[in-house]
Order: sequence, then C-alpha cells, then structure tokens
Amino acid sequence: MQDKFFRTICFLCALMVPILLAGILICLIFNSAEAWRSFGWRFLISSEWNPAANQYGALPAILGTILTTGIAIVIAVPLSFITAFFITDLPFRYRGPLSCALDLLAAIPSVIYGMWGLFVLIPLMQKYVQPFLVHTMGLGRLPFVNENYNGFGHFTAGLVLALMILPYLSAIMRDVFQATPPLLKESAVGIGCTRWETARDIVLKYGIHGLIGGVFIGLGRALGETMAVLFIIGNVVRIPSGIFDSGTTIAATLANNFAEADGMMKSVLFALGLVLLGLSLCIQIIAHVYMNQTRKKRGELL
Repeated sequence: MQDKFFRTICFLCALMVPILLAGILICLIFNSAEAWRSFGWRFLISSEWNPAANQYGALPAILGTILTTGIAIVIAVPLSFITAFFITDLPFRYRGPLSCALDLLAAIPSVIYGMWGLFVLIPLMQKYVQPFLVHTMGLGRLPFVNENYNGFGHFTAGLVLALMILPYLSAIMRDVFQATPPLLKESAVGIGCTRWETARDIVLKYGIHGLIGGVFIGLGRALGETMAVLFIIGNVVRIPSGIFDSGTTIAATLANNFAEADGMMKSVLFALGLVLLGLSLCIQIIAHVYMNQTRKKRGELL
C-alpha cells in the first residue's frame, strides 16, 4: 500500500513537468497570435523596431542573444573545466574552502553581477581592455571587431555572463570529476598517463553526460539572463556589426518594454518569449541528438 502511494505521488510529480511545459507553450502561443498573424515568419528576419508605426522585428534581439551566449560559453567552459579539475585534485583542507567559495559565487543574484559590470567592468573595458584588444593586439582589423567602443556592448555582456555561469559549470564539473571511480584514475596514472591525459581520456569520457548536462544548465541561464545583461549591453535595437557594439537580447527587450506594453507590442513581446523558449528547446534537442549519435564511439551500450 505504501509503495503504491509513493509510486502514485512520484508519477504525479513527474507528470507536472510536461503539464507545465504545455501550459507555458499554450500561453505564449495564444498571447502572441496577433503578432504572428500581422508579421508572419518575417518577424524572425526583420530588423525593424518602430513602436510608433507598429513595426517590429525579432532579428536584432535573436542575434544579440546568440552572440552574448556564445561569448559566455566560449569563455566559461574551458575555465570551468580547469577550475573543477584543479579543485578535485587538491587536498581536502584546501578543497573544502574553495568548494564553499565556488558555491557562494553561484548564489550571488544576477542583479549584483549587473551592477558590478556597470560600475567596475565597463570603465575597465573602455579604458584598458578594448583599446588593448583593438590597437595592441590588432584585432580591429578583423571583420567582427570594430574600433567603436565605449565599454558597453555584446562583448562586455558576454564576459559578465561567463562570470555568472562559471560557478555553476565548475560546481557541476567538480561533482562529476569526484564521481569518477578512483581506481580508473589510478590505473591511468599507473600506466604512465599524465594528469591531462587522465582528465581527457578517463575523467572526461566517464562523466561526459554530466559535463554536457552542466554546460547546458549554464547555457540555459546565459540564454535567458535579464538583469545582468540589461545593465551593460546598451539596449539598442539593431543588428550588431561587431562584438563591441551596443545591442539587446530577447530577455533584455522583454524587461525594457513589458511594463508599459499593450496591444500589438504586448503580443510581440510574447512572440519573443516564444522564440526564446524555442531556442532553448532546439539547443536541448541538438544536445540529445549529438549524445545519441556519439554513444557508440564513446564505447557506451546502445
């Protein structure tokens, strides 16, 4: 009797997941119907944003979201892997405090990151980092790096997002590394593998599902982050021509406009929310397809 009751409770809790997802989808589709009827699929490729004329396009926000998220992932994933591997190999008297500090960083609210980025990081980017990258490193000659910088923009937003998701990724990767059986690592070291070879060929392959899951948790937070990006991206609705350009993201556009939105604009904002949800779902589907296609190559049972 108790087992049946427990199984029923677990089933109902699990059933809440597809119900909530379906409810969110229905709400977004219903409230964005007017925007889709007016603009159709061209809403996704239009760059026009003119509330006075009721003309809206999602392309600048979509590109801004993808660009800032891509910058964050490129910066955060390697640093997270190195941080987690370093903490895992430390003696316990050092690993404990560092792990606690890592968890505390993950608990900092995003608005604090945004305020820190606005008052600390942006002046540093404007005075030192961006001039160094453009003039000293010569990156200004690259097609997607321009010399028009003021500290704000996609690169700064991506950097703050990377700092935000770094503790999440590091904490998850740390737990995955610690779950690797010590016998496997000791065997690899015993046959002459270096620490890097052990991490790459043993630890990484053993915990690949957990690592990829951690990366997509961080990716999901970066994709939908609002307040931290809102402070520092510049909030200009235009297609970025360089990583230092000011711009916007889907989440920042929603936060900027939803309070006073009405009529067509409100429907457009719901449509942007639907696009953001679609991006997240597409990323998850791609991840699962990749994992299934490479399962045999990793030596896992089909």
